[in-house]
Amino acid sequence: MAKDIKPYPSERKGKAVTLESVEELKEMACQVRRDVVRMLTRAASGHTGGSLGMADVFTALYFRILRHDPYDFGKTADRDMLFLSNGHIAPVWYSALARSGYFQLEELHSLRRINSYLQGHPASEAGLPGIHMASGSLGQGLSAAVGAALGKRMDGCSGDVFCLMGDGECQEGQIWEAAMSAAHYRLGNLVGIVDYNNQQIDGEVNSVMNVEPFAGKWRSFGWEVYQCDGNDIEDIVAVTEKIQTEKSRTKPSVILAVTVMGKGVPFFEGTMPDNTNWHGKPPSPEHCEQALEILGETPFGDF
Repeated sequence: MAKDIKPYPSERKGKAVTLESVEELKEMACQVRRDVVRMLTRAASGHTGGSLGMADVFTALYFRILRHDPYDFGKTADRDMLFLSNGHIAPVWYSALARSGYFQLEELHSLRRINSYLQGHPASEAGLPGIHMASGSLGQGLSAAVGAALGKRMDGCSGDVFCLMGDGECQEGQIWEAAMSAAHYRLGNLVGIVDYNNQQIDGEVNSVMNVEPFAGKWRSFGWEVYQCDGNDIEDIVAVTEKIQTEKSRTKPSVILAVTVMGKGVPFFEGTMPDNTNWHGKPPSPEHCEQALEILGETPFGDF
């Protein structure tokens, strides 16, 4: 990050956005996808597929599941924390953060610009609200989340720690070292969510370096394992709330969220070899226009 970027201004006032109905959540997920497409097109750089595929998960987290306060970030120890380990899908995170009140929507214009707070991978140096640590070097986020969950317990604080990961990222050995330590320390306040789309930049995960039996691996490392449709907000909420309402959690939990890369825009979707290039390719202006026609307007406004 450039040295002349000033810390993000903290004088923000407002109220956190909470959406109760499934229809409202679906509308917000659509808006998040619109944001992602616009941001990436304007930047002419970035990762389209995973950002669109995880829009429902981020919407469910920030507008229904997380116990958080965008206007008091980092000041209250009993709130939930979120770490994004697969930092290349930062655009969907930035949209969810802005839409839920962490920073101004206008910042979304600046994705990947020089001196922008919104770097291509999340950066924490400028104090952008909502981000605990820089990420994007794959495999490292779960280790940080383990430390945060252990720290919460040592400090006597409530609240869960969420860590989002990619399934291709789980080819990294550090993920499994962190998974082993989480089970060893019985971190029941740790929840992993894996984008289980079987896609990475070089092709299908099970062809590049097979991670199956994936659920069995997590169980063998001492985790409670759940699976959901990561593009079905009702299913995401139901599974996550089931974990959070367990009264005596002594094991870390992981949700394998089955998603479709590029979900929401048919010509970005799919697992065929000719579509995997959308993993790390931005939309062209023509693709952007076509995608926005498909996504349609929502009542949450533009940025």
